Amino acid sequence: MISSIITHPGGAHKDDFLACAVLLKNNPVSIFRREPSIEDLQNHKIAVLDVGGEYDYKSLNFDHHQFPREHEPVCSLSLVLKHLGIYEDAREFCPWLEVAEWFDCRGPNDTAEWLNIDRETLGKLNSPLDITILKSFADRSEHHPGEPIWEVMKMIGTDLVDFITSLRSRLNLVSQYTEVWEEKNRDETFKVLFLPRVDDLPEDASGVLGYQVKELGLEEEIIAVISPDSRGPGYGMRRYNDNQTIDFSKIDSELDVHFAHARGFIAKTSTTETERLKFLLKKALVE
Repeated sequence: MISSIITHPGGAHKDDFLACAVLLKNNPVSIFRREPSIEDLQNHKIAVLDVGGEYDYKSLNFDHHQFPREHEPVCSLSLVLKHLGIYEDAREFCPWLEVAEWFDCRGPNDTAEWLNIDRETLGKLNSPLDITILKSFADRSEHHPGEPIWEVMKMIGTDLVDFITSLRSRLNLVSQYTEVWEEKNRDETFKVLFLPRVDDLPEDASGVLGYQVKELGLEEEIIAVISPDSRGPGYGMRRYNDNQTIDFSKIDSELDVHFAHARGFIAKTSTTETERLKFLLKKALVE
């Protein structure tokens, strides 16, 4: 159990803010923004984040500034997520995390170059939410339970950890049932990810299928995803990654298709028969 959290004074950044926030989920303790003492670094109940020159998860010390210049981009948030055992999932489910690591370790110029954008464009991605919340965190040397900024931090940290862990749980469950269809149309083959209707699955199970495609390494092969329709007994059909080789508006006239978007990226059918679904897929292919 953590008794308190210490992070650096002065200007606040996204990594130290979020590192503190994540720890608050299960450790609703006060945060002190100051330089740590030797006693703080040696106290196994005090978490020291982004300051102190030491990375030792057993002592709850999570600084990265002592790493070599060419060390892969990693920030205090990364180290805390590793300590919690959810870093790899966070990197997979939260695309912004790698950007935060680069920005904190390499600075805006190198990060902009890595993203293949100019420095000015990178600055345009800031919002009043980032600026105001970080400023409010930096303006005080202590933050305690019940205070507005502390409560916001705990809410953000709790939501982030819950998002990562619940998504992993749903993905592990869904992966037990998904099927990859490899179909042939004339001389060409195409692949589709199919999730059958299973009673044990949560209503939002289809929301993880994009991640399932990536975990299977089939991003360049899957053209569409089929999953149970949340509003009826049939199935929803949608492009994967907006693949233009399939256009569901082409099946709009089929009697068992009760919705097909005019832009062709999604359709819904009342059929529950596998062979019928495959027929509709082939008819939706762009010649």
